[in-house]
Amino acid sequence: MRKRNPHQPDPDGILLIDKPQEWTSHDAVAKIRNHFQLNKVGHGGTLDPNATGLIAILIGRGTKLSAKVMGGDKTYVGEILFGVETNSQDTDGDVTVEKDPSGITEEQLLAEMKKARGDQMQMPPMVSAIKKDGVPLYKLARKGQEIERDPRFIHVYKFALLDFTPPRATVEVKCTKGTYVRTIAHDLGQRLGCGACLSQLRRTQSGDFDLSNAWSLDEVLTWDRNQLAAHLIPISQI
Repeated sequence: MRKRNPHQPDPDGILLIDKPQEWTSHDAVAKIRNHFQLNKVGHGGTLDPNATGLIAILIGRGTKLSAKVMGGDKTYVGEILFGVETNSQDTDGDVTVEKDPSGITEEQLLAEMKKARGDQMQMPPMVSAIKKDGVPLYKLARKGQEIERDPRFIHVYKFALLDFTPPRATVEVKCTKGTYVRTIAHDLGQRLGCGACLSQLRRTQSGDFDLSNAWSLDEVLTWDRNQLAAHLIPISQI
């Protein structure tokens, strides 16, 4: 690990990266901080480790824009697996229920997806970073604890079916911040009576930022500080 120089000013701005699978958002921040010997680095919205896609890395004075960046709407492309429920609502968790989903038709699926759009209250999953008395829920879930959670108000602008190849469906979701796409998948499976979980997730948009303008983490880690500064979105443009 390189030692950071507090007297060397950080560049200021936002870097868009395409987070690879199995990396946490914190991992990505740490890699960039250490590689460029930065003092102030953050991110504008967490992705689950096995989710991929757009993360805004906030650097220098860009870290002051965290609330603004995180507050934007999000768009995802995901894959839902029907007939399987897990304790995390995605395929990373332990299977709790298995049912035969072969009776689902595309017409039934589209009808239930339509009901999932608009204003609603969503119950956050136990396997989440939401804190209860200062403790993340996922740590309690690992101990087998299930505690009462408060539902959150969310809005789903778009819930579109891109492909249906049973028992999997590829969907696009545009939603407000704080929405759990894996909970949308779980709830959809409940309404269809066969259960479901999220098997893949990729964030394509966050606020005004788009994945098409993001850099791979591997490429970013070949740059020097001057190259990093040249690729940052200036804070004056946010």
